[in-house]
Formats: sequence, structure tokens, C-alpha cells
Amino acid sequence: MKIAVIIPCYNVAAHIESVVEKIPDNIDWIIAVNDCSKDDTANILLKLAKHSKRIIYLQHEKNQGVGAAMLTGYRKSMELKADISMKMDGDGQMDASYIPALIKPLLEDKADFTKGNRFHNLRALQRMPISRRLGNTGLSFIIKASSGYWNTFDPTNGFTAIKNETLMEMDLYRIHKRYYFETSMLIELYYRSAVVKDIPMHANYGEEISGLSSTRVFFEFPPKLLYAFIRRLLLKYFLYEFNVASIYLLTGLPMFCYGLAFGIKNYLKYTSISMPAPTGTVIIPTLLIILGFQLLLSGVSYDISNYPKK
Repeated sequence: MKIAVIIPCYNVAAHIESVVEKIPDNIDWIIAVNDCSKDDTANILLKLAKHSKRIIYLQHEKNQGVGAAMLTGYRKSMELKADISMKMDGDGQMDASYIPALIKPLLEDKADFTKGNRFHNLRALQRMPISRRLGNTGLSFIIKASSGYWNTFDPTNGFTAIKNETLMEMDLYRIHKRYYFETSMLIELYYRSAVVKDIPMHANYGEEISGLSSTRVFFEFPPKLLYAFIRRLLLKYFLYEFNVASIYLLTGLPMFCYGLAFGIKNYLKYTSISMPAPTGTVIIPTLLIILGFQLLLSGVSYDISNYPKK
């Protein structure tokens, strides 16, 4: 099978030559997409391309983001009729020795998309900066709910591989062009019922600076993830199919919300007049809240076990 490694490049002059040299010889193409770097990245890549026919250099005239660079690379990979497209960053954090492990499940038809997971090995995890550890842990749970892939972890890991036949079925125009790229890939893969598999690995952390700031994560990601979560529930359980989870949501959510609102309203009412609430106004909202919560919990349980598996 023909395999292409795509490297989105932005100001990676200090690392890119080493990254390219470590990519195994059995990789057919190395597609380096320079996203309008301000350092010497372009000259280094052009020099490398002159000495190797498998290196394909692409240039963005203006900076568009890592997602846009990957989309450019994906389209080139499909144009070359590659079977598998990999993503590997140019900052030296990703160990090329894991490339065979990422490719193997795709070759064996056990997955359509593979990604790295730096949280599998506790010893390797200790080398990860504490800020990234905490951020990835919190993001992982939220992205699991938004994407539907409850079996994955470390969702922002950019070391990935995908079958081009899966890539061709996706709506690439819905893929985010900047740092939300990895998450939006997972979200769109869900609608193609693509099987996603985590590959345990460790990352190399040096002096490079992450472009994903905590400010962007806290302010830009939550609205996008909430929208993705609501859209997934509506499409999955009310448009594409209607199953037991749909009933859990239709009954459990109104019960829980009404019981909570009714209970708070009566609590404030009787507290303001210093009178004990009647037994009925206490029992009814309590039962509605408990029953609604149990139904929602059953819906969550169904959703967790219903991610794409084959």
C-alpha cells in the first residue's frame, strides 16, 4: 500500500531536517506543507526536496493554520492515489519509530483511523509538562462526549494515520483549519462510522513551544464542543436512527428539568414566607429529578457503549 506522511510546517527550522531524516524508507511520500513560516523552514525544505524525490514541498502564501496545512496535504495525498495518509508534526515531538504501530491496524482492517495516546504509559507521562497533562485530561472527557468516541484518550494528539478511502468519504470543508483540527477530525469521523484506535506512545519534549495556548482552549473550544455535542445527539438519535437512547433522552431530560425547576420554585416560595413546604411539593420534584436522572444515565451508558467498533 502507498503511504504518505504529511508534515504541517510553521517555524520549525530547528527541527524539520531531523524529523524528515528519521522517517522510515518504506514511506512513499513525505508531503511537507509550509504554512508561511517566518524562519528558514522554506529553504531547508527546498534543499531536502532537491535531494529526495519522495519529498513533496507545498507552500501556503499566507498563514492558514495547522488544519489548513493538513487539508492541503490530504488533498495532495489523494491526488497521488496514496492508500494511507499520516500526520506528523515538524517540531520533533513525535517519535518516527511509532509509524509502523500506527499503520498496522489500518493494514489489518482493524481501524480506519489511528492516533497516538501519550497517557497509556505512566512513566512516559511523567515527562509531559504538568500544564499539558491537566489540560489534556479535562479536554479528553469533554471531547469524548462531543465526538462519541468514548474509547479514545488524548484527543489533541496530532500523530495520526487514516485510510484515504475514509478520508474521501468525509466532508473536508467541515474540518477546522486551525488548532481545533484534531478534534473536528474525530467529530466528522463519527458520522462516517469510522473505527478509531489509540496507539500507546510517548512524546519528546524539548525547547519547542506549543502553539495551543490555554486561553484558546478555555474560550474557543467549549462553544464548539457544545455545538458538536448537541448536533451529534440530534443527528445520531433522532435523524439517522431512533433507538432506546432516543427514548431515554425524550423522557429523561424533560422530567429532570421540570422537576428541578419545580423544586427550586417551591423552595424559594415557601422559604420567603417562612412556611414548611407541603409533602407533595417536596416528593413530586424529588421523584421527577431522580427518575429523570436515571433515564439520562441510562442514555449515557448506551451512548458510551455504542461507539463505532467495526
